[in-house]
Amino acid sequence: MDRFTGLLENYGLLVAFVLIGTVMLVSHWLSAKLTRGRLQGSAIAILLGLILAYWGGKATGGSHGLADVTVLSGLGLMGGAMLRDFAIVSTAYGVDLREIRRAGVAGALSIILGVLVSFAVGAVIAALFGYTDAESLATIGAGAATYIVGPVTGTAVGAGSDVIALSVAAGLVKAVLVMIATPMAARLIGLDNPKSAMVYGGLMGTTSGVAGGLAATDKRLVPYGAMTATFYTGVGCLLGPSLLYVTLRAVVGG
Repeated sequence: MDRFTGLLENYGLLVAFVLIGTVMLVSHWLSAKLTRGRLQGSAIAILLGLILAYWGGKATGGSHGLADVTVLSGLGLMGGAMLRDFAIVSTAYGVDLREIRRAGVAGALSIILGVLVSFAVGAVIAALFGYTDAESLATIGAGAATYIVGPVTGTAVGAGSDVIALSVAAGLVKAVLVMIATPMAARLIGLDNPKSAMVYGGLMGTTSGVAGGLAATDKRLVPYGAMTATFYTGVGCLLGPSLLYVTLRAVVGG
């Protein structure tokens, strides 16, 4: 048994792929048998992943979910920033430039509106919970845009580490909600073509949430939504600690 365990530890990334593949198989089976395909397998996989991550954290007392289990440590690499960013960049190779041009002004406006609305909603919620300084409001508002924009903004404006952590949490909650809700709302909002996917990605902004949600809806739409969502992150990182922070400071003082 020790030799077998050691083998699993030495090939941690391979074990991670096998585990994720198994979860996906089970999720698609549950989707077909229990929901007749109405709830996409990818959405079920996300929920199962959250449950397993919670269990892993509770069982080991760690902070990295199942990755804290020694034989499953490869999940830390598989789910880390390197492979995540590689996956995001690789989606661009599936984009048809002719479809991008069709998005036109609507795609550009969706990115600007998405950043502004998310920032405003996050800042208002932060104010309702008692935060009054511009640094905290801007950081949490930026976190509501994405969990990347939050820390970038917080670090730039000098927010406390606890506030930056809250901004990351806000972004993660948003990402999970977008992942799960996208396939459910796709038919209602006409999310069935590249142009609508680009507008949707620009409005939602969270690249991981949009990519996961679109993968559960129609894999062919992922490159288009991920592309504008990635631009959204860049715009948020640009505007958050500059124009939006300055504007917010002029409103609340400090």
